[in-house]
Amino acid sequence: QVQLVESGGGLVQAGDSLRLSCAASGRTFDPYAMGWFRQPPGKEREFVGGIFWLAGGTLPADSVKGRFTISRDNAKNTVFLQMNDLKLEDTAVYYCAATNARRYPRTMPVSPRDYSYWGQGTQVTVSS
Repeated sequence: QVQLVESGGGLVQAGDSLRLSCAASGRTFDPYAMGWFRQPPGKEREFVGGIFWLAGGTLPADSVKGRFTISRDNAKNTVFLQMNDLKLEDTAVYYCAATNARRYPRTMPVSPRDYSYWGQGTQVTVSS
């Protein structure tokens, strides 16, 4: 059973940077993609970005493109979300997720229901 644990959230000021980590554990870990989602208070969970596990290609959401960067360390089964120039509207609980459902042609899963494994979430609060 795959376990995902996020870390790195906290309280920051607008314009600051923060890096989230998501460590995966389990007997085997061979995902197709890992994704970051966020859920602002009172809103739906939304796609932030994803990364193909083997090739490393990424797809950020338009809302964070240019500010957020997704990366991974395959040897450590860890995915990162580097968040720069944080804005008030970035305040949310951030979740990492993983899916092992392969797709051909290769496309990034962007819906929460596409992902089977989820972390517990980490709170990111951006203040002015």
